[in-house]
Amino acid sequence: MSGKYLVTGGAGYVGSVVAQHLLEAGHEVVVLDNLSTGFREAVPAGASFIEGDIRDAAKWVDSTFDAVLHFAASSQVGESVAKPEKYWDNNVGGTMALLAAMRSAGVRKLVFSSTAATYGEPETTPIVESAPTSPTNPYGATKLAVDHMITSEATAHGLGAVSLRYFNVAGAYGAYGERHEPESHLIPLVLQVAQGKRDAISVFGDDYPTPDGTCIRDYIHVADLAEAHLLALDAARPTEHLICNLGNGEGFSVREVIETVRRVTGHPIPEVMAPRRGGDPAVLVASAQTARERLGWNPSRADLAGIVADAWEFAQQRDK
Repeated sequence: MSGKYLVTGGAGYVGSVVAQHLLEAGHEVVVLDNLSTGFREAVPAGASFIEGDIRDAAKWVDSTFDAVLHFAASSQVGESVAKPEKYWDNNVGGTMALLAAMRSAGVRKLVFSSTAATYGEPETTPIVESAPTSPTNPYGATKLAVDHMITSEATAHGLGAVSLRYFNVAGAYGAYGERHEPESHLIPLVLQVAQGKRDAISVFGDDYPTPDGTCIRDYIHVADLAEAHLLALDAARPTEHLICNLGNGEGFSVREVIETVRRVTGHPIPEVMAPRRGGDPAVLVASAQTARERLGWNPSRADLAGIVADAWEFAQQRDK
C-alpha cells in the first residue's frame, strides 16, 4: 500500500537515496531541505521539493503525511567541536520543532537517521544497542539527545519511531552518491586521489592494535541502508521507540580500503603517514542483529570492492 512521506534532508547523500527508494516502491515523496549542505539536483525527479528549514516544520507538516523520515542535520564531527552551538540549534532545536509539528498534525510515525557516534569509544565490538552511550563530540551528543527526545515523545504522545544508528555509509545508487564539501570520508577521499584531485591520501596512524596497524571501520552500502529505512517504516509501532544498529558486522582497515581502491580503479594511490587523530578508536564495528530480527533487514552489498566500484562510477559520472 502506497503512502505519502516527508523526507527531511532529502537533498543530501543518504536522504536522496532513501527518497529514490521510496519512489520506486510507489510512494509519494516530499523532500524538505534548506540546501545548506544538500544539492537541488540530488532530489529525485519524482519527488516534490520544498526549500526550507526543519525549524519551520509547522509550515509544511500536515495530516496528509503518513510518516516522516528525518535526515536533516549538521554532521561534521570536527565542525561540531568548533561550533557546538550550531549543532545543538540545528540537530536538537530543529528536531524539537519537527516533533511539535508532527504532534500538531497528527503524524505519528518517524524514522530517524541516528549515528553510532552516540556510543563514543566502545568498550567492546561489535557494538550492540545496549552498549553504554558516551559521545566524544557534540555531533554524537546532539544525536543522542534527539534519541532521548524521541523516546519521550513516543511514551507521552504515542509516536511510533525507529532510530537507525550506523557508522560509515559508502557507495552510490545510480545518479545518487556521496558529495560533501568539504569531503571528510575515506572512500571518496581516496577516489579523489585516483582522479588526480589529490596528490595522496593521509593515513592517520599505523600503530593501532589491528592486523595492519590502521583503524578498522564497518562500511555499509547506501542502498542497503536505504532498504533498512523502508523496513523501519513498517516496523514502527505506536508508543515504541526502537533503536537498531546497522552494519555489516565486519570491518575493513584504512589500508584495506586504499588497496581496494587501487584494484578497482587501476590507479596508484600514494600514501602519506600522519599522526593519529585524537579520539579515533582502533576498531568500530556494529552488530546488526536487532535490525535483522526486528526489521527483517539483510544487507546484500557487503563486498568492499562492490561498494568502491559503485562510488567510483558515481565519481566519474560527476566529472563528465
